[in-house]
Order: sequence, then C-alpha cells, then structure tokens
Amino acid sequence: MMKNVKDAGGTVHPKPPDVQLSVQNFGPITSADIDLRPLTVFVGESNTGKTYLAALIYALHQNFEGFSRVPWAYRTFTHLDFRYRHPSRHRLPEPPAELEEEMQDVFEKLNTPGRPFKVSDLPLQARAVLQHNLEDAESLEAQLKRCFDLESFSDLVRTTSDFPCHEIAVALEVREGRQKCWNFNLRNANARTTVKGHVDENMVLLSPRDLAGREMLDFGDLVRRLRVSRWDIAHAYYLPAARSGIMQSHRVIAKSLVKRSTRGGLEPLSDIPTFSGMIADFLEQIIGYEGRNGAWDEMVGIANLLETEVLRGKIEVKHAVAEGYPEFLYRPKETAQALRMSQSSSMVSELAPLVLFLRGIVRPGDLLIIEEPEAHLHPGAQTAIALTLARLVRAGVRVVVTTHSSWFLQQIANIIRQGEVYRHKDSTLTSASKLLKEEVGAWWFHRDKPVTEIPFDRIEGIEPRDYEDVAETLYNRSVDLQEQLAEIIGGRREVE
Repeated sequence: MMKNVKDAGGTVHPKPPDVQLSVQNFGPITSADIDLRPLTVFVGESNTGKTYLAALIYALHQNFEGFSRVPWAYRTFTHLDFRYRHPSRHRLPEPPAELEEEMQDVFEKLNTPGRPFKVSDLPLQARAVLQHNLEDAESLEAQLKRCFDLESFSDLVRTTSDFPCHEIAVALEVREGRQKCWNFNLRNANARTTVKGHVDENMVLLSPRDLAGREMLDFGDLVRRLRVSRWDIAHAYYLPAARSGIMQSHRVIAKSLVKRSTRGGLEPLSDIPTFSGMIADFLEQIIGYEGRNGAWDEMVGIANLLETEVLRGKIEVKHAVAEGYPEFLYRPKETAQALRMSQSSSMVSELAPLVLFLRGIVRPGDLLIIEEPEAHLHPGAQTAIALTLARLVRAGVRVVVTTHSSWFLQQIANIIRQGEVYRHKDSTLTSASKLLKEEVGAWWFHRDKPVTEIPFDRIEGIEPRDYEDVAETLYNRSVDLQEQLAEIIGGRREVE
C-alpha cells in the first residue's frame, strides 16, 4: 500500500507513486528517459524540448486524472459502486446467475483472513473498464492536441534535415517501490496513433490490515475502502512562461471574450490564434479565481513567506460585482495605496500567480509545473524561489520546473546539502526548506542529443557542463582583453 511521508510540521501526506516517462522523437527531443521526483528540474539551451516535455507531463496527468496507483480511480470505483451495489440503475448484460457467482467469488477473496485483495480479484467488468480506458487512443490524442494546440498529433513528430523521422514513441510507467502499478505505450507513425496499456493484476489494492475491522465484508465495504472521492483526486497546474503578460492583461482578454459571446457581438473567430491547453487552463483559473474555502494552512503559509521574503508586499483580490471576474492588486509593505498589476514591476506580475495558486488552488498531492520561475527576478529573489519550491515539496506537492538560472540551481544544491547535513547529524530534525538528494532530479536537454541526468555532486552541486563552458569562455575572454589593455597602456607610458 501507499507509504506516507511527514512534512516539517509533522503533517502526514501520502507518498505519491514513482513515475517513469520515456519519449523518442518528440518535438525537439531525440530521446529522454526520466523519472519524476518530488522536485524535477529541466535545464538546457532554448529550443531543446524542456517545455515540450513539461507540457507532455501535464497532458498525461490530465488524461489519467493523476499518476495514482490506479488510473481514473474515482471513475473506476464509482462505476463499481453503481454497477454492483445498485444493479437496478444499470442494465446488466450478464445473466443474474453469472453475476451472483462472480460476486460470491469476490466476497470469498475479500474475506479470506490474511489475504490481500488484488486487481485480479476485482469483477471482470471493472478490469475491462480499466483496460479500455488505458487503450483509448482517441481520448489521449485529443488531450495532447489540446495541450499543444495542434491540428494533428503527428505535428509533434521530430523531423529535421539531418534526422528525418516519422514516428513518436511515449511510454509511462507508474510504480510503488518494487510493485508495478500500470503502464501505457503510445506510438504515432504515418499519422496513426496506437496505444497499449496494462494494469498489473498482482497489484495489491487492499492489504490484510486495510481489510481488518469487521468479521464479514460485503461489496459496499469494498467500494468504500477503494473509492477515491473527487476531493482526493490529484490535480495538475501549469504556470506558463507568459504568466506576467496574462496577469497584466487578463481583464482586457476577459472583456473581449464576454463581448464576443453575446448575440450582438458574435463574430467569426477563425482568424484569431488559439491558446495552447496549458495557457487556456491558466487563463481560466485566473479569470475565474475565487480561492477555496478551507484553503490548506501549509499552502497559505508558504504563500505568505513568498510575499514577505520576495515581494515585500501583499497580493490582493478585488471582485467587481458587475463584471464577475477579479482584479489583482499589489500592496507594497507599509503602503496604503494598492497598485494594479500593470502598474507593478514585472517581478510582481510573475510571482503573483504562484501566490494566488498556493493561497487558493494547490493542495498536497497535486502536481505544479512552473516554466522559468526565475524570470524577471534579481539573483537574490531567484534563490528565494528555490526555497519556496523546497517548502512545497515538504508540504507534499510534486513540482516540475524549467530553468536557465545558475543561481537557482546553486541554491537547490545548497538545500540538498542542508538535507544531507540533517540526515547525517540527526534524522529526527525537521526543516521546511530541506531536500534530500534522492528527492531531486535534474535533467540536461541537449540539441539533437538524448536528455541526460545531472547527478548531484557534493562539491559541484548541480552544474550543467555547458554552464561551465560559458563561464570558462567568458573568463578567458576577460583575461585576453585585460592583457591587451595592459599592453596598450604600458606602451603609451613608454612613449611618454
């Protein structure tokens, strides 16, 4: 069963399953084999596929309703509930005798002392639903086209003059320790998409401990113990690189859309560029922002620290009743006048969405993807953002970021070193801003080369080799210019 992890404040969160993702010939990426850690960092030159892979992770998470032990857990077990506990609500193709025999077999396995309940013990129809959903190529392709804003999924096939290719391969595997949970493989060749998936029938759904507590369990008990509520579903959120501009112009966009949606203002939209799914989702969350009642204290606390340590002010939400969508303001510390986003610095409009999402949307267990969290930030603020992400990991949020910042990577390395100090000094100590080296995965994206992992080094930290090359080139150029200046100045003095 799923193990739990404890955050710095002592709160216990379920440990998410391990996720391994492999792609070939996907956009600019020749090949990549990565595993999602609590903090996953994509580094490399521009146009090497960092955003492509981040968007793919988002699309897959959306399609499978998270990377849980059982894909579509809520949908699957809700189907079980209605089909078998309330048969009168659904027409059953099986003869009643066969259904009764199948359910009797389920009850026997459910009530065998010391015996775990596995996927193979589920009713045949439930397993058929899982298999069908895993191999639903049409649904998955539609989600990918939406997220990448494509007419055809085949447009993602990597093609260059030096490397012609006509096939994409994407593979995803979800594991829990040594236990395989499920996997799927997608291939797109010659404009045709095929998907194969498999849920491991030996996966334990309920351990003997989970089944303890009653002398005889019926199907209602099984469903209650398996079923995941809508509140329990892990969600994915994507903060795009364009978030600053969206924050400054979202009200203009909203007014334009409202005007066009009326009968009198309805106009053909065929000539208007469309958004990618991630930007559309982000815009929808901003325009419809209300926050959540009962927001998680941990998330609110992290948002408050971000405002105090970096923004030096508060992000406020003002709802105009007549318009129905919010206005976001920035109130500098010890200042009475609040500023609109368009009047605030680019740093404020870049970080405001993160504050808002933490304060009213993101929960432990969710996936948060952020493109270039260091954008428009002073190096000191970039290191503070690294601390913010470490706190999110400790609070149970899985984080994926793309970055070009050496400052950010150096701070992440220091936070890992801090985690190693805690580990070796006293394992009982807790910190809201520590990371263990196995919790962080850094991946280096190369042009026309496979994606490779950057292992953490106790001395070097997390340092892509091309960063070293740039630093060495700059240093050598500096020394050369200094020598030239010294010769020129020295020659002039000799003449004088």
